[in-house]
Amino acid sequence: MKVWVKLLFGSIFGMAIGFLMPAGNENVVSFFQWLDKLALGIGRYAVVPVLVFSLTIAVYELRLENQFLRMIFKNSIIIVVAAFIVIFAGIMVTMLVSPKPIPIEKVEQIEMLGLDTAASISEIFPSNMLSVLTGNGVYLLPVCVFAFFMGMGLNYNRSYSKPLLTMIDALSRIFYHIAFFFSEILGFILIVLSSYWAVSFHGIIQAKVYKDLIVMLGVFSVILCFGIMPLFIYILKPKVNPWHVLYGFLGPAIAAFFSGDINFTIPVLQSHLKENFGLKRRSSALSTALFSTFCRSGSAMVAAAAFIVIIKSYSYLKIAPFDIFTIGLRAFFISFLLARHPSDGAYIALAALCLGYGSGAYRAGYLILKPLAFYLVAIGTFIDVMLSAFGSYVAARSSGFIEEKNLVRFI
Repeated sequence: MKVWVKLLFGSIFGMAIGFLMPAGNENVVSFFQWLDKLALGIGRYAVVPVLVFSLTIAVYELRLENQFLRMIFKNSIIIVVAAFIVIFAGIMVTMLVSPKPIPIEKVEQIEMLGLDTAASISEIFPSNMLSVLTGNGVYLLPVCVFAFFMGMGLNYNRSYSKPLLTMIDALSRIFYHIAFFFSEILGFILIVLSSYWAVSFHGIIQAKVYKDLIVMLGVFSVILCFGIMPLFIYILKPKVNPWHVLYGFLGPAIAAFFSGDINFTIPVLQSHLKENFGLKRRSSALSTALFSTFCRSGSAMVAAAAFIVIIKSYSYLKIAPFDIFTIGLRAFFISFLLARHPSDGAYIALAALCLGYGSGAYRAGYLILKPLAFYLVAIGTFIDVMLSAFGSYVAARSSGFIEEKNLVRFI
């Protein structure tokens, strides 16, 4: 059975369980929260070792072939262009559709969320570089930086590094197969994740106040990921069937939506890039690391759209074009700063937009969307992962780091 079919069946079965559960029951919600945390931990289990060893080998091989800077440049261009297009397209759609304002309820500002950029930067270079390997596996940028320097170090003197290179290469392949095993059983894990998602969704649809925003984000994300992104593949030469490419990414798409966690989907995405499209490790490892760290434009777009709805909820005045541009520009820069938040990027980005928008009621505006946070995160992560999938494919294909595979061999 194909991986995406397992994930789809697991998701449908889990949603059926979730919707059958009584809404608003605190014991049920607490139980599913515990199961959700356990399931996410299982999915992330092999992320750090896979990322460390595969990225180390990728940096070494790309530098050996004098392709490292070229691949960095290609991936960076794709990330920046995608961020600009997705964020401003989402803002324009929000302005045209104009979802209904959300009734304002008084909420106590008992939490202050933010990007905490200073802490994110300081954690990249701890006093002991090996300590990044013993972290909780949530913030992966320090891990990527460690792998980068390891890969650079292997090029220093190949006669000295050859024994270590052989070991790292073997570990990379071993942990890849361990991660692939978890991808194979992900259908069972998705039962838990989709059940918790359905329990949460069942609670908010009864309120009906978020209906317009839910529908708008859902429809836009489907059109963007299943329509617009595949069409961009036509730009590539030689020509390729974009719907075959889309079909090859259905597994990561389902996993991203119900997990809402970038780190959770990394092993799934890497296995699909390799097994479905034959992306070489030196390309897929580098692209996956860069996109999962810096390409969070889907989460930023969702935050920008939600922020516009919040502004309209507080005031019936028309939003000035300059303010729209400012919101888009701030969301654009925020999209590169969400590496520390793999599982709540859209809500953190929304909080950052609110806290940076003057003073007064807007600063706590994100709290009125807290019941909808899981949905915002799901849509944002779904778009982020699809951008990562298509971007990695484009970068590899344009560089020749790909081996074509028949559709019947897709996992």
